[in-house]
Amino acid sequence: MKIEGSTVLVTGTNRGIGRSLVTALAESGAKKVYAGIRDVEAFTNKEAKFLEKFKGKVEPISLDITKNNQVDLAVEKAYDVNLLINNAGIANYSGLIAADDLASARQEMEVNYFATLAMIRAFAPVLKKNGGGAIVNLLSVASLVNFPLLGTYSASKAALYSLTQGVRAELAAEGTKVIGIFPGPIDTDMAKGIEMDKASPDEIAQGTLKAIENGQEDVFIDPMAVEFQQGLLSDPKAVERQCGEMLPA
Repeated sequence: MKIEGSTVLVTGTNRGIGRSLVTALAESGAKKVYAGIRDVEAFTNKEAKFLEKFKGKVEPISLDITKNNQVDLAVEKAYDVNLLINNAGIANYSGLIAADDLASARQEMEVNYFATLAMIRAFAPVLKKNGGGAIVNLLSVASLVNFPLLGTYSASKAALYSLTQGVRAELAAEGTKVIGIFPGPIDTDMAKGIEMDKASPDEIAQGTLKAIENGQEDVFIDPMAVEFQQGLLSDPKAVERQCGEMLPA
């Protein structure tokens, strides 16, 4: 599909990749970009110049994807979307065994898996009504191999990867393309605890838009992600062992 003329909803847009996606979409000719954010008033006050620059094109909407009533209201507000980008997510840097309890694991599954599934279930009929379109899920290379440093996060993203495959099959007949983006570490607040080379949010945003227009399904954009994919194809157990060396504190 084409970005130009599209109507888009992006979740988790207050900073990082979400903010870069909104900017890239607006600058690439999207007709309308709904910027899903939990605190619209704070965002509007802080980002007045940003919103003025894209006046009439970018519209912040209140959206905590874990709250069903806000998801329902988003459907009413963004009834005209043909592209949904599920970017909202959390990472608690919790080990599967090292964690004191299951609170972090449950929270990550709630946001990264269940709430994203709720968004897809809510907006799939909207996309169908509007003639199909695309759903983009921001995954991670941690969807493919568990990083013990991010053990519970990796598990939640693996669940999201399986979800992505499943809804791709279910929605194909409705003309809705489902795309998975698998970045490595990105220079955002979420990845501040990872000591590795990191790609910029803008790089991921631009690569995501290119993938949408090219109709790609599984997308590895940054150099680390590309190398990771190649490693999995050649020696997946070696990649698993390498990731396993990154242990939680």
